[in-house]
Amino acid sequence: MTDIAQITDSHCHLDFPDFDGELDQVIARAAEAGVTRMVSICTRLRHEPQVRAIAEAHAPVFYAAATHPMSVAEEPMASVDQLVALAQHPKMVGIGESGLDYHYTSDSAAAQRESLRIHCAAAHLTGLPLIIHARDADDDMAAILAEEHRNGAFSCVMHCFSSSEALGLAALDLGFYLSMSGIATFPKSQELRDIFAKAPIDRILVETDSPYLAPPPHRGKRNEPAFSALTAKVGAEVFGLDYADFAARTQANFDRLFSKAAAWSPEGVA
Repeated sequence: MTDIAQITDSHCHLDFPDFDGELDQVIARAAEAGVTRMVSICTRLRHEPQVRAIAEAHAPVFYAAATHPMSVAEEPMASVDQLVALAQHPKMVGIGESGLDYHYTSDSAAAQRESLRIHCAAAHLTGLPLIIHARDADDDMAAILAEEHRNGAFSCVMHCFSSSEALGLAALDLGFYLSMSGIATFPKSQELRDIFAKAPIDRILVETDSPYLAPPPHRGKRNEPAFSALTAKVGAEVFGLDYADFAARTQANFDRLFSKAAAWSPEGVA
């Protein structure tokens, strides 16, 4: 199926138990849909070996690692040195997901802010993009990202972007990227689609956040990387492009932001 436009699922969670025993089939279905690469996100650093092993075993899979903001209260605080050391692996291509979540875990807000600053510093030192989770914390998120970027520039993607237009503009002003997930395809998400439509096309990625947030017609069921093609189809409509053009633009965006993944070659890898 070489005529299918290629895209990248820039954010999924292939180590989650939802995919146990099915990874080969999941990755094969992704390829059939034109999803030729995916970034699996480690949300607790103690799980990094398992996530790394998936990337090592499957050529299309890359990975990122961090302490998710909702896990900060339960996990040891990450260190910059720890993240920098992990980033030496050839298939670790991002720092994340980090961020702030005041919706479910506002009681750990102070620790989340400390963790976010550590991850920002690691992104600066490694040159890898920071992957941000933001929920109900727009003002603090915008302020911390701007301050830390002044302290030491880094690249960044606002993963599964569904925040306010103000936070979106603040991120774009810093040179960051916005990622479209299945949320952007939901019927009641017109306001979010309008925010994306105002963004530069060269700052847009697509993702699943699978196993969560499946787009129609799979909403309410397990999401998987193949379904990022459904989100990309809606993205093409939002930007008034045909699917192949939108796919090509988002591929170029991914390659620019995740340059380590773009440069990776399986040649010589054991």
